[in-house]
Amino acid sequence: MRPTDVSDPQYYHRVVDCQWGCPAHTNVPEYIRLVAQGRFTEAYLLNRKSNVFPGILGRTCDRPCEPACRRTRLDGEPVAICRLKRVAADLRDDELMRAHLPQIPEAKNGKRILCIGAGSASLTVANDLLPLGYEVTIYEKLARAGGLMWNNIPQFRLPPRVLDEEIGMILDMGVDLRSNHPVESLASVLDEGWDAIFIGSGAPRGKELDLPGRHDTDRIHIGIDWLQSIAFGHIDSIEPRVLVIGVGNTAMDCCRSAKRLGATDVKVMARRSRPHFKASPWELEDAEEELVEVIENYSPRRFIVEDGVLTGMEFDIVEWYEQDGRSRSRTLDTVTIPCDAVIVAIGQEAAFPWIEKDIGIELDRWGNPVVDRTTFQTTRDGVFVGGDAAWGPENIIWAVEHGHQAAISIDRYCQSQPLDDRPAYGMNLVSQKMGMHEWSYGNDYDAAQRARMTHVGLEERLATLEVEVELGFDAKQTLREAARCLNCDVQTDFTDELCIECDACVDVCPVNCLTIAPDGEEDEVRLNLTAPALNSDQALFASGPLPQTARLMLKDEDLCIHCGLCAERCPTAAWDMGKFDLLIPYAGLLPGHDHTPRGPALPILNPTVPTLVSSAAGGAA
Repeated sequence: MRPTDVSDPQYYHRVVDCQWGCPAHTNVPEYIRLVAQGRFTEAYLLNRKSNVFPGILGRTCDRPCEPACRRTRLDGEPVAICRLKRVAADLRDDELMRAHLPQIPEAKNGKRILCIGAGSASLTVANDLLPLGYEVTIYEKLARAGGLMWNNIPQFRLPPRVLDEEIGMILDMGVDLRSNHPVESLASVLDEGWDAIFIGSGAPRGKELDLPGRHDTDRIHIGIDWLQSIAFGHIDSIEPRVLVIGVGNTAMDCCRSAKRLGATDVKVMARRSRPHFKASPWELEDAEEELVEVIENYSPRRFIVEDGVLTGMEFDIVEWYEQDGRSRSRTLDTVTIPCDAVIVAIGQEAAFPWIEKDIGIELDRWGNPVVDRTTFQTTRDGVFVGGDAAWGPENIIWAVEHGHQAAISIDRYCQSQPLDDRPAYGMNLVSQKMGMHEWSYGNDYDAAQRARMTHVGLEERLATLEVEVELGFDAKQTLREAARCLNCDVQTDFTDELCIECDACVDVCPVNCLTIAPDGEEDEVRLNLTAPALNSDQALFASGPLPQTARLMLKDEDLCIHCGLCAERCPTAAWDMGKFDLLIPYAGLLPGHDHTPRGPALPILNPTVPTLVSSAAGGAA
């Protein structure tokens, strides 16, 4: 095996599973340590460098980091990463935080950028380009900025004050926001002389369910349009018996909103069984806690409308089976379920009727722009696309990452530099040794179970749309949850020439992730370790030949829990524990250049710790 190249930041980055799983690569372990120490403003600012909307995402993120969390391999429950993000957002010191936001230069660089749509992707582009001296204008067809964050996510999940605060931070940087300004012709916009254009118009069109009876009544609604009408105040009630078709997160928002608008009998109708549901498990749990009934394996057949009045829906009860490698269904029975209203939430898609076909932008067979997945540029130079508008609906954190990457491309395009030549990731690896057997991080394993979120009582929450359901973690929950983090960014750092092959590290390892063994082909080596390394998706660490026998020190990164016992036990300090910091490239960084801060460096603050955690701050991992 080749020795592992530990100078490549992508190697260690993949070992920090939560950060690797996050599309924006937020430094999760570091901000959890800061939260545990009561340094909420620093934790918030660290979050904001990458995910831009910590308060919003601390409530609404789809949490791709959590399934990746190494803690799931120990007790099946990831660290509540998302909810600890909310702790930092809720308890930050606003004055200190605002003092360390990126500074906007008075002298501009002469480049004018237009963003179409004021959703999370466009706002991220503005956030990244304004500190570099760009002038950024946003055309938004609705009355306010935020896109689906404010018009599709209900207030009981995401309070308006949180939206206003975090969107306002970006708008206050100097964005020229033009609300109620729909784009009806991209050709006309191109004639306005912008230096670059970013399209972040989202996926604003809900998918239809074109069945018999669909257009015979006004009591059948498209989910995202219905939620938007609630946000605008156009809808404040609904009929008693409601069926929601679909089981994604939009469907969960629809069924829970219906309960608050007066529906007494709400059913979510699913074509498949639970393993195939697209809704986040926690969203599904909350809906069922609010007495929403979820019915599986019911395939819609037709709407039943009598004299213009919706009275029910007919469904096929189906059974699924595999044939020729594909899922197929057979009908077991047909039933009718009475209802007074139906909300269709089976997906959404981008819509570009305003992009002409003769302006140099290639469109695919669905009428969407063809977009380069690295540069986010269309087939017309200077026109970029990101967020849901690029490749269909994702989640907010993906839109943020699209915005970061598009901003890099826009900056390079405006500076006449090749878009494919991307600035590189960098890294720091700093020893955490403080003494012979003392580290600057807590390396004890805490057996605590994942903290459970406290909710507002059922009667109170269903009385109105405005009551936020989740109360957030209290002091005890915060500290116990932070202590569950395994500090996966604190890496084992091995020095070949210091090893005397005494096997002390192998003996003390609690998870059998270390082996000193002869070299060989990786497939063979994986099977002959102390514990066979069966997860080929995560790399093995392989040292160079050891000085005594030319054998290799091998480590299964999939098993390691970063406890540091190998480094404590090693008599020659061949093992060390080094804190890995991924240096993420943003707009303004040139390929091959060292990473420099965008705006003020992250501060080291020592604010008065709020009473919430003052009694125990600093005692967690």
